[in-house]
Amino acid sequence: MMNSILFGRRSTADQVLAGIDLTGRRILVTGCNSGLGLATMNALAANGATVIGLARTLQSASQACTAASPHCIPIACDLTDLNSIAAALAAIHSLAIPLDAVVANAGVANLPDLQTRYGVEMQFLTNHIGHFMLVNGLADLLHDGSGRVVIVSSRSGTGRDSREGIMFDNLDGRHFYDPATFYAQSKLANALFAKELARRLGDRGIAVNSVDPGSARTRLSKGFLARLFMKSADQAAATQALLAASPLAAGITGEYWRDCKISQDHALLDDAALATRLWEVSQEIVDRQLAGRQPLLQAA
Repeated sequence: MMNSILFGRRSTADQVLAGIDLTGRRILVTGCNSGLGLATMNALAANGATVIGLARTLQSASQACTAASPHCIPIACDLTDLNSIAAALAAIHSLAIPLDAVVANAGVANLPDLQTRYGVEMQFLTNHIGHFMLVNGLADLLHDGSGRVVIVSSRSGTGRDSREGIMFDNLDGRHFYDPATFYAQSKLANALFAKELARRLGDRGIAVNSVDPGSARTRLSKGFLARLFMKSADQAAATQALLAASPLAAGITGEYWRDCKISQDHALLDDAALATRLWEVSQEIVDRQLAGRQPLLQAA
């Protein structure tokens, strides 16, 4: 099937979904109010999908969902606040509808000053820990045999030359803090999480993949000259839209994608011990803050 994927770097989310009827599909997208998340939601909704759109505030989610389609459902979810994530999970489960796909898209980048919460640096918390809790909390809603999870990573994490991998002894930045290094670490964590989740959900036939969307002209990008060579948000959203809903990606799991193709970037993505340790540490962080709640997805 991979040979049938003729899309590439300049393809848009609308193009990869052209002609695909998504009526009856229910797909959740985080960061739906701007950038790649907004482009992804718009393309999915334009083809008939019901999109559950998550943003930090209900107002932001509602504005984006209303503009996209009357069938979109807004939910507030602040990925820096584990209680907010728990509330979002409760709201989503109360809808009592199964999910066809989850697109973990939202993120922050290159925060200039060290910020922490729950003893975790904010980029790692937002980009990885928040999605770790959210996606695992939604796993039981995904269809066996056809459900999909798409986790947005970045080449800055998977392509970097790093012997550190995940700095488990410095997740709070107490030893040193560099914005780009900590952003890259969070994006490597995204890809490792996808690898481990693919293994754990394999028996259910749920496909889990990670994506490097490429450099996109979004609110996170800066610099006029750099923006000239970046993808549009619609182009950067193409791969995650394809993985979320196109039949061309059916049955493919545990891979890392770029420009609508499977890509090989980082030896650490094949380090099963590292992925397992990241899972265990991530779950410890979440469980420590939400003591007494039902545990997340356990090891397979």
